[in-house]
Amino acid sequence: MGFEINFKRKLFLYYYSIFFIVTLSFIVFQYNREKQFKITQLENSLNAITEITNGFLLENEIIANNEIQLVDSLLKILPAVETRLTIIDKDGEVLYDNFVDDYQQMENHLQRPEVQKAIVSSNGAGSNIRQSATTGQDFYYYVHCYNDVFIRAAVVYDIEVKNFLKAEKLFLIFIAFLFLLTWLILSYVTGKMSESITKLKDFALQLRQNKPLVEDYQFPHDELGVIGKEIVSMYTKLMKTKDALSLEKEKLIKHLYVVNDGIGIFSREKTSILTNPNFVQYLNLIGEKASLNPEQIFEIKELKKLHKFLDKHLVLVSVTEQQTELPQTELTVKKSGYYFEIKCIIFPDKSFEIYIRDTTKLEKRKLLKQQMTSNIAHELKTPVASVSGYLETILNNKDIPEEKKDYFINKANRQCSRLTSLIEDIVLLNRIEEQEEYYEFSQVAILPLVQEIIDDVDKVVKLQGAQIVLKIDASVIVNGNKSLVGSVFQNLLNNALSYAGENVKIVIDMYHQDDEYYYFSVIDNGTGIPEKHLSRIFERFYRVDSGRSRKMGGTGLGLAIVKHAVSVHKGIVSVKNGANGGAEFYFSLPRYSL
Repeated sequence: MGFEINFKRKLFLYYYSIFFIVTLSFIVFQYNREKQFKITQLENSLNAITEITNGFLLENEIIANNEIQLVDSLLKILPAVETRLTIIDKDGEVLYDNFVDDYQQMENHLQRPEVQKAIVSSNGAGSNIRQSATTGQDFYYYVHCYNDVFIRAAVVYDIEVKNFLKAEKLFLIFIAFLFLLTWLILSYVTGKMSESITKLKDFALQLRQNKPLVEDYQFPHDELGVIGKEIVSMYTKLMKTKDALSLEKEKLIKHLYVVNDGIGIFSREKTSILTNPNFVQYLNLIGEKASLNPEQIFEIKELKKLHKFLDKHLVLVSVTEQQTELPQTELTVKKSGYYFEIKCIIFPDKSFEIYIRDTTKLEKRKLLKQQMTSNIAHELKTPVASVSGYLETILNNKDIPEEKKDYFINKANRQCSRLTSLIEDIVLLNRIEEQEEYYEFSQVAILPLVQEIIDDVDKVVKLQGAQIVLKIDASVIVNGNKSLVGSVFQNLLNNALSYAGENVKIVIDMYHQDDEYYYFSVIDNGTGIPEKHLSRIFERFYRVDSGRSRKMGGTGLGLAIVKHAVSVHKGIVSVKNGANGGAEFYFSLPRYSL
């Protein structure tokens, strides 16, 4: 396992390396500068000696007069008594050397390094540190080239001179102190910086590992700390927004799956993004063949208008193009007895939504209302015409006998009563159809309700010699609307009394029950219903015998009301002829449960 350096140490090493390199460069530069300064001091001193010596030679014309030994007197007045002074002519011959008695025997000095340097130097000076071939000692030589001679001044390169040429150590101590101080400062600064960055790193790792934010991140009070706090704050807000969007997305998806409409969302390339089950189901009804692939909507020939609309608007246009209105279209499709309303809208990114709504029920209800309006108008004509005829007869015949007049008025009154019943039945039927979800349900005891209805028709029962048998127990309680439940029993009882014939026996029974429903029957032993009419007996205004129905005062809506009232209670109603004659009506109503 490799050694891993944490961020604080890395940051410290980066900064300290930069400081170290800069400081080291400064130390080298300063050391060489001070050493060069000391060398310059020494050479200036030696140069002063050569200048004095050259002035002495010229002033006394020592070379010209061959009185080189007079230089000894000069040495007595020079301040540096330990200075070696050598005079060399242009050919390199040694004319004088105060450290060597037999200097005339010394070898030629023209090739000495310091002399060569003086020859090639622009200022005519040269220096060198080396061992003397004559004395065997180490010297620091300095040579100055004058017009006629080379004058060389040298000092013994001993401990004293070496120490003099060394750079001062005080600035090194200062640099060491500066290193220590910088170490402490950088350690503090990098610690502060790394604290914020380390927290940000931990925060990022926690996010990458999808861990919940359980730590209350506290950052230092500096710029990095402010940045860290802002990042955490923005992330927290982002996560809240993301969670809210996820919740809304989940709600939207659930909504798509529970709505009765078909919804499909597609990409620009007509690839399905999201569809609900109804979308595919409606495609199967519209198309000629069954399909489980939503993208096959683009192959259904009945939707050519939709295809042209999409081909027109799904062109290569920049998604940043500003649009005042989103392109949309709608069409209606009728297929296999179904009606569908189809809408499409294209969004700015060229994805689009297709909405399919089944309007079959609405369309059929519209047709039904048209038929009902026509039937109502037809049904109203007869009683209105009768009332109008009777009244016109009375008005146009002023001398009509009172007995005859009363007869016409009674006839008109009966027609008005019939007209009132018809209007009441129409209103009730419309209310059941259009407001069925607004009916309030409660517990309804069937026995007293039916008994009350029987009591109301007691006069008719006695006139017709009818017999009503009630086989419902007092414990039978349904969950329903009392008014609608009452209309079911009342209309079935009236229907039996009106059309079953004289001396009829009517049995009202609760013949079966299960966990959810009670099952009732209303059976008579009358004439029954012709088989060809059984399938249409519950239609509005449908009559088996129109003439007899009007004579009996029926509106033709009683059984239609029965069917819709039972349907509101989620029950089923049916009719058949009995084996021994008579009509048998069966229906179910939901049980009331605590």
